[in-house]
Amino acid sequence: MGESRRTPRTATTRRTRGRAVAALTAAALLLSSCSPGESGTEAPATPEQPANTQYFGYQVNQRLVTTNAGSIDGVANNAEVLAGRLYPSVYVPGPAGEMIPNTDLATAQALPGKQRQVVYTLNADASYSDGEPITCVDFLLAHTAGTMTSLFDSHLPMMQQIERIDCDAGDRQFTAVFAPGDGGRWRQVFGPGTVMPAHTIARKAGMSLAELSDALHARDAAALAEVARIWNEGFALDSFDPELQVSSGPYVLSEVGPQGEAVLTRNQNYYGDPAHQDTIVVWPESADSRELAELGALRIADVENAEPEFIDRDDASNPYTVESRVGDLTESLKISQTGVLGQPWAREAFAACVDQNWAAAVSSQLSGVEVPPVATQVVTHFDPMRRHVADISDTHLAIDHDKARALNGTTIRIGYNGPDERKAAMVDVIAASCGDAGITVEDAASDGTSVKDLGRITTGQWGEDVYSEGTIDAFLGAVDPMSEYGAVSARDSDVSEIREAETRAWEELNYIPLAAQPRSFVIDDRVGNVVAYTGLAGIGWNMDRWNVRNENGKTADGTAEPAEQG
Repeated sequence: MGESRRTPRTATTRRTRGRAVAALTAAALLLSSCSPGESGTEAPATPEQPANTQYFGYQVNQRLVTTNAGSIDGVANNAEVLAGRLYPSVYVPGPAGEMIPNTDLATAQALPGKQRQVVYTLNADASYSDGEPITCVDFLLAHTAGTMTSLFDSHLPMMQQIERIDCDAGDRQFTAVFAPGDGGRWRQVFGPGTVMPAHTIARKAGMSLAELSDALHARDAAALAEVARIWNEGFALDSFDPELQVSSGPYVLSEVGPQGEAVLTRNQNYYGDPAHQDTIVVWPESADSRELAELGALRIADVENAEPEFIDRDDASNPYTVESRVGDLTESLKISQTGVLGQPWAREAFAACVDQNWAAAVSSQLSGVEVPPVATQVVTHFDPMRRHVADISDTHLAIDHDKARALNGTTIRIGYNGPDERKAAMVDVIAASCGDAGITVEDAASDGTSVKDLGRITTGQWGEDVYSEGTIDAFLGAVDPMSEYGAVSARDSDVSEIREAETRAWEELNYIPLAAQPRSFVIDDRVGNVVAYTGLAGIGWNMDRWNVRNENGKTADGTAEPAEQG
């Protein structure tokens, strides 16, 4: 399943945008270090802020939009890859699928009883980067945001398993009481990037922490309106606010660069072991990978396929290895709640013409990673429990054009964050298969398309359903089954529970699973403690443990040496 290889360089680059900016950066470095002064002698060196290309660089395979993984923008752009070490979870998802207790932050104890209750005790030293303590109100805010979805414009399905949180403002201990029958996956609750700093949000909203706590307990929509707006919009990178975006993790977001890169610096107030690298720059997918590599600024990268074009395997000085894996996540179609697919019968008809085998085949071909088709919804495709639901899920791998013809003459618009050649090919094969049933499938992707473009049903001022029409009918993206379906667990004793959940998922059809997500990582051989992980947090799940094994190509302060200027 895993594979390491060195890959060839071609004349083209995977990344084209950002070349001019990087070139100008290099030119500026050359002029500042080599040009003579007006007298004809070399001008004295003046201290300057190093360019972001001089630091340890990690490039992700997506846009960098927000550090709030629970907001709709965060979900659409997998914000966990950036937010995981800024707002760490109570349990850190590990590379083998295990949930590792983050005792630096808190300990959690599930109490015995028919209705699940979990007691969380926060570390007495746990604080934010501004020195303010982490308290139960931060977790109460996360729960409220995840359950008042219309107000906060959130997607935190795990929070909806919690009936209430017993918390007094300022307390370091609280209890999460789950609804009867829920909480089987309680370790996935309070995941990476979902517990945001309540005290800075309250301050921005003109409230004290006690006032915010009271409003959260009362679920007072009017009092929380501004809080919800700040929670949803305030953590966007294009309007970076350092007073709001304080950190509870080993890194803090210190600035956002001109290419949208996020500059992370060591959190000096972190209560756990300090991060090894003083500075890590997280680059968006739009940055030019070849340019970053040539400047010595690319150490780790999450790339589109197993053969990245910026690497020359025949070059003896090539420092990179590529590790490819079948990913943990399931690439799925998230279905609109309104429009042509707003009714269950319509979703069932559409699912009947979606060919998972074909979609997996083209994804494998274009990524260079052989991924399987997937039909399971409530467990991952590699989970041993999958065999217990195969008779329910795998019947949906078959094509039934007669059933699909219930949508004959309709048009279904599928979006994704484009351009993306591989996802475009997946949409093409869905269009071909569904076309045989008289259904027109359109590729409606553009730069920035997200789940926000789906039609939704929200709650109005008087509790009524409010229907909004979307610009797309389905969104193609990666889904983590373990954090989407919180009522079930993976214990052998819960087979009947998992079967019921799988049946219900196919009846509701909020998602149509397609295939496992292909993943490839570029890893600089000189960097240690890098452990590939294909879940939501990505390979950066332990970025605070990354270290450079030798000092070649690295200055004393942790920055990368710039490329030779001649």
